[in-house]
Amino acid sequence: MVVSTHRAAALAGARILEEGGNAIDAAVATAFAVGVVQPFSAGVGGGAFALVRLEDGTIRALDARETAPARATPTMYTDPGVPERASVHGPLAVATPSFVPGMVELLEKYGTMSLPQVLAPAIELARDGVEIGRYHARMAGFMRGRFSEERFPETWRIQFAPFDPAAMQGRILVQEDLAKSLELLARRGERVFRDGEVGRAIVAEVKRRGGILDLEDLRNFEPKWRDPVLGEYRGHRVASFPPPSSGGAVLVQALNVLEGFDLSAHRAGDASAIHLVTEAMKLAFADRAVYMGDADFVDVPIDRLVSKTYATAQRARIDATKATRIESPGTIPEDAGTTHLSVTDAAGRAVALTMTINTPFGSGITAKGTGVVLNNEMDDFAIATGTPNSYGLIDTRGANLPAAGKRPLSSMTPTIVDKDGRLFMVSGSPGGPRIISTTLLTILNVIDWGMDPQAAVSAPRYHHQWDPNRLRVEPEVPAEVISALEARGHAVDSSPRHWSAAEVIVVDPKTGRHLGGADPRTDGAAIGVRASAHSK
Repeated sequence: MVVSTHRAAALAGARILEEGGNAIDAAVATAFAVGVVQPFSAGVGGGAFALVRLEDGTIRALDARETAPARATPTMYTDPGVPERASVHGPLAVATPSFVPGMVELLEKYGTMSLPQVLAPAIELARDGVEIGRYHARMAGFMRGRFSEERFPETWRIQFAPFDPAAMQGRILVQEDLAKSLELLARRGERVFRDGEVGRAIVAEVKRRGGILDLEDLRNFEPKWRDPVLGEYRGHRVASFPPPSSGGAVLVQALNVLEGFDLSAHRAGDASAIHLVTEAMKLAFADRAVYMGDADFVDVPIDRLVSKTYATAQRARIDATKATRIESPGTIPEDAGTTHLSVTDAAGRAVALTMTINTPFGSGITAKGTGVVLNNEMDDFAIATGTPNSYGLIDTRGANLPAAGKRPLSSMTPTIVDKDGRLFMVSGSPGGPRIISTTLLTILNVIDWGMDPQAAVSAPRYHHQWDPNRLRVEPEVPAEVISALEARGHAVDSSPRHWSAAEVIVVDPKTGRHLGGADPRTDGAAIGVRASAHSK
């Protein structure tokens, strides 16, 4: 099964399975294809996290997160003369692109196919074009109003100028420069993106605009294999992503707290259920603000944060009848822690892969002649202690300030769940900090409320990240539920928009069938493939 936020990308992964590839081959092919068909959310100019389940049940986490360039400093956005919002758009927003070396490492370590084989679908989609769907048209139409043609001419030329913004849906997006870059990658390997033609063009573009990215940054980047964050929830093993993602620890901590409540006694969308889940979210996000950063640079007490003992203490802070103002994170005892795709194969292997360029169309810069949209991942660092980033997230102790070679803190939460030693569920989502709450809700929807994967990803969502102290709900949450939440003391914002894009696979324990759920908020699809050669 392959589930992606775009049908063409899901079909690319399914094609690889049908040709005899395993889940890793299919995931890499899908990821490259997503970067072509959803250039506003992901691509070779960004980075990724991949959580991989091997045939024997071993879980490994591949960190292909962008890094700060070697010339980055903790005060680079607060120094005199630095333009406002320099971390969001423009050359100083660009972190070292890491997607290509990450995917090459993943393929070489656990795949069975060659790089040209898995790149073939993406190259075809870039060269021949892809139909612009509803989700793509909405995002492009919104962002063209935020990027000036004068400042970002290549992004305008390729992504916006060929289309009437009122009638983009159904038109064909062709990306000839990107096709050439991917063809070079297929022929010559990843060095093309490190110090070859594409890498040199990327660095030249950023430097010409006044950025600090250097060719040495591309040459020196290395993906890292890390141990996943592990937890247990109602008899299920939950594996998720470790720092520099906050997602795994926040997810497992929230699940640990919620395990002490009988959620199945409540209806999934009623006020009492939303209240309990919200209170758990607040506690976990408060800890995120204090303790989380790149564990290669700062001490992150993961084991204590995800311990059952700590969850018991945190659970005691929750009042089941009213909202609690969490003034500070918990006291951890010293003696005790963008787009997404999911793929499974018949042998029990699975990949949960979340990839990003951060905000839509990233830095706004497309490197001339390459078709590569460059990330603005530097905004995932804290500009200054206590200053919110684009997603309203704060860092209260400086653990997430920029530094040379440091990975910015992420919320990406690729997650794999096992039951009785067998693969049970693969989940994840884009959406900034809402990635964590979205992934949490998919797990609760399946395990506690018995939903099938399509229902689990379609259900209305809600999100609380501690600061600001607001509970945000999607438009479908009924007025009476909102009133009941407000009566409990929650400050509720009913959003006019939907968010995130959960992509879920559940393996039925009884039949062994792989069931997919593609989020209806996107142009996605769940594509099943009959088990055959791809079990190798």
